[in-house]
Amino acid sequence: MRRITMAATITAAALVMTGCSAVDQLSGGASTGEGGTVTILTHDSFVITDEQIAAFEEQSGYTLQTTAPGDAGVVVNQLVLAADAPTVDGVYGIENYSTQTLVDAGVLAPYVSEQLPESAQPLMVDDLLTPVDQGQVCVNIDHAWFEENGVPEPTTLEDLASPEYAPLFVTTNPAMSSPGLAFLVATIAEQGGDWEDFWQRMLENGAKVASGWSDAYFVDFSGAEGEGDYPLVLSYSSSPAEAGGATGVLEASCTPQVEYAGVVEGAANPEGAQAFIDFLLAEDFQTGLPENMYMYPVDDSIALPETWSEHASLVESPIEPDLAEVAEHREAWLKDWTSLYENVGG
Repeated sequence: MRRITMAATITAAALVMTGCSAVDQLSGGASTGEGGTVTILTHDSFVITDEQIAAFEEQSGYTLQTTAPGDAGVVVNQLVLAADAPTVDGVYGIENYSTQTLVDAGVLAPYVSEQLPESAQPLMVDDLLTPVDQGQVCVNIDHAWFEENGVPEPTTLEDLASPEYAPLFVTTNPAMSSPGLAFLVATIAEQGGDWEDFWQRMLENGAKVASGWSDAYFVDFSGAEGEGDYPLVLSYSSSPAEAGGATGVLEASCTPQVEYAGVVEGAANPEGAQAFIDFLLAEDFQTGLPENMYMYPVDDSIALPETWSEHASLVESPIEPDLAEVAEHREAWLKDWTSLYENVGG
């Protein structure tokens, strides 16, 4: 998932070439192709290569411009805040635990792509959000650290709240980070009414909360570049493929994640956003997802890299929260979590 050093480098390069601030969007400073400019709001881990940008622009006639203000939580908030005066045409990177928030806010326009593969059709959300990629959010384990320190690896979700393992764990803020939200929802699904007690124990016992995935994985995690202080990190089931099997996942922590794209209601160029969604579903982009963003394509006919079968296996029995319950309680849960974090660990 998006979540490798090379991918981060490609992302930075692509956003430098095609990205802009909200001020840039409003000033109309971007160049335009025959079809004009299409502006897409994404999370800051979105990866699109120069070759893919060129292919999209040649095929569609639009000039692609992206803006990435932060992780998926920031993207959701920005769309809602700009509902009355949108500055983008489309959005990519809305995960399955936040889709209902955007549906309820009325910030999306209907669109169902003819490119949508049969395998992904059940994942569509109200003809408003198109599934692009999928995976599982999981706690990752630095095998070498535990072996070198003679500490047994955790095996249960409950272990993460214990005095032995909480100080070794870095997670991400669910109000700002899509994996953080997925993990919060998963803990609520498992802990039920005791979820706040679980989080309080985890925070009081020394777990760290990073603002986003990149900082948690590349800065804090000892298993990524070998310099962090935390051998347990919230990441993805596919992340161990980048580490060549040096890391693994805590299977009891895994929960599904689907990322979506949509057309923004009131967009200046909705046709351009539709063309971009079509492009995200095309074979070229879907084939590149595992290596570029470490996510699984939603098109199940796409062949995966060989290393994935060895080190990026999906957990057979992940935690599957009730999405209707998530939609009903998401904002309240985030408010309660934030209050708890500020009082205990913030």
